Amino acid sequence: MDIPAPMSGSVIEVLVSVGDHVTVGQELLIIESMKMEIPLESPATGAIAEIAIEAPHPVSEGDLLLRITES
Repeated sequence: MDIPAPMSGSVIEVLVSVGDHVTVGQELLIIESMKMEIPLESPATGAIAEIAIEAPHPVSEGDLLLRITES
């Protein structure tokens, strides 16, 4: 499952690593947009298969951030 950026901004912190097991609602990373810090939560339970960005990094809406292998 691809996890895209929900909005334009800057990824300021990645909270997971490749191989980490995540659950629905777990915070994956923090995006700063319009001077607000917005946590991005996992939409599925599974393992982090890929992290496509590093912090700090600007992103546009729809950019690939992470991939999760659902379990």
